[in-house]
Amino acid sequence: MGFSSVKTALPAQVLLFGCGAATVAAWNGGFYACFVLVLLLGFWLATLSLLRAIPPRPLPERQVARADGDADRAVLRAVLDQAPTPLLSVERSGRVRALNRAARTVFGIADVLVDVPDALRHSAPRLRYAGRAYRVDRIEAHDAGAARTILALIDIESEERIAEARATRELLEVLSHEVMNALTPIASLAESALTTLDDAPPPVGLLRDMIGTLSRRADGLLHFTQAYRQLARLPEPSLAPTALDLLFDDLRRMFAARWAGRVTLLADAPPDGMVVMDRDQIGQALWALLQNGAEAALDGASAPQVHLSARLDDRVSLRVADNGAGVADEARSRIFHPFYTTKTEGSGVGLSLARQIARAHGGDLCLMPGKGAVFELSLPSHL
Repeated sequence: MGFSSVKTALPAQVLLFGCGAATVAAWNGGFYACFVLVLLLGFWLATLSLLRAIPPRPLPERQVARADGDADRAVLRAVLDQAPTPLLSVERSGRVRALNRAARTVFGIADVLVDVPDALRHSAPRLRYAGRAYRVDRIEAHDAGAARTILALIDIESEERIAEARATRELLEVLSHEVMNALTPIASLAESALTTLDDAPPPVGLLRDMIGTLSRRADGLLHFTQAYRQLARLPEPSLAPTALDLLFDDLRRMFAARWAGRVTLLADAPPDGMVVMDRDQIGQALWALLQNGAEAALDGASAPQVHLSARLDDRVSLRVADNGAGVADEARSRIFHPFYTTKTEGSGVGLSLARQIARAHGGDLCLMPGKGAVFELSLPSHL
């Protein structure tokens, strides 16, 4: 630091000395105009040297922190204004303010929302405003002791349209594939049968075989169409408190009637476990999982076994596990697609329908890691 200061001050001192010498020379030579200019230059250099010698006063830490905080808030406001999701702030006094441009546009306000919708006043999970439906996500925020709630309005209709378009595209792909697979041999067999009729005499046995194949293929296409209607017409769940032990007893009896002597079922229901659900739909979903588990266990285990269990904590978890060979890696991402199956006589509807039922209840159905196949059907919290 000292060496640097000496290096900086040395040129100024040399210039000052030169200015002094030039001033004396100009005075002695009678060059009074030059004398004045050199004198002014000397004063200027002297002032510069004094200013450099005085260390700058640092800004107070509080002032620096305030400046940094103001800059951060300006950046935050700019980012919030570009966010496409409407954001609102609900203060402790009940005043509702728009935090970004999207919120100001939705409610047509500059800052404070004067006519607050009842859904926002009463912490409702949904908001219907100006002909659009929103999901209301809430975040509790605390800033310097001032509690406030941040509301994010998620456009449900936009999400539903995107999901509907994706589901429709997937279904159309599956339908076109399956229908073409069914219709191609039917058309070929029908043409062959018509050609065979021209033979004299017509081969009755061959024609009977052809027509029998046509009938079976048409029957398979009919079953496929019925399965599609089952997927497309799933009704809204009728929710009611349901005792899990009674539901498990029904499934245990159905399983014994279908698989007794071939596959063992272990069913563990928590005592006094009550869950709000559509008992018929959840029973149908679990039955599809039990059927799949029994078939997989028969194919891949010497002592076939299926385990049905439940866990009640912050959510309801219903698990169906089997001791079969498990699901192949290449099939894990596709087993829930409508009509996808690895079985020679499967419809590919059971798992897709079970997942639709779970999601209609606000839950989900997932394939868990583990030996064999472990399916978990999760539902919202129990009673």
